[in-house]
Parts: sequence; structure tokens; C-alpha cells
Amino acid sequence: MTEAEQEVEVNGTEADDEAQDELDPKQKKQTRHDGGAADLERVTDYAEEKEISAANISSAVAQFGNQRNKENELRVAKEKELQLVQVKKEDIELIMNELLVSKAHAEKVLREQSGDVVAALEAIISN
Repeated sequence: MTEAEQEVEVNGTEADDEAQDELDPKQKKQTRHDGGAADLERVTDYAEEKEISAANISSAVAQFGNQRNKENELRVAKEKELQLVQVKKEDIELIMNELLVSKAHAEKVLREQSGDVVAALEAIISN
């Protein structure tokens, strides 16, 4: 017996193996495509089943509005607190001239640093 004949006897018939190999890629392709369609169906079904109620939307909008109001109140309170800090006009002019910033910016940073010129200069430089 030749080697080819021995392989046929060991492995079975070659014709059956080739026929099965031809079917497998086609089946694999269909299975692969069907799996993707099934995944897509699951995703779209879930999205369609979930509904958003008007009450939920109104609640979310109200929460955003409340949060914005709190942030505005905190900002206004901070600005009032900063207005109480005494700063010298010479200090503001020094910062303006040395770092070439606007008067409003120099005054704001100086007030945030409680009137400390050196700390205000460092704060402007570090930003």
C-alpha cells in the first residue's frame, strides 16, 4: 500500500472530508451573520421597550435648575466675601504693570489672596 492509501484508511474517505469542509465555511458564514442579526435585534428591542416619561424629564430639568441656582448663590456669596477684603490701589497697579494683566484680573486675584501681593503674583504666574 502507498502512503496515500494508508492515509485514506486512517482518516476515512477523502471525499467525505472534502464535502464537509465545503459545507462548514458556508454554515460558518450564515451562523456568523445570523449571530450579528440576533445581537442587533436584542439591542433594538431593549431600546424600544424602555420609555422615558415626562415626569422623569421634568424631574431631571428641575434638578439641573436647582443645581445651577445653588452654584450661582455660592458664586455671589464668594464675590461678596471678596469685596470685603481691603486692597491697596498701589498693589493693583504694581501687579498690572509687572505682569501686564487687566485691572479687574489683578484686583480679583489680589482679593482672593487676601491682599498679599507676593501670593497674588505667584498665583497669576502659576496659572
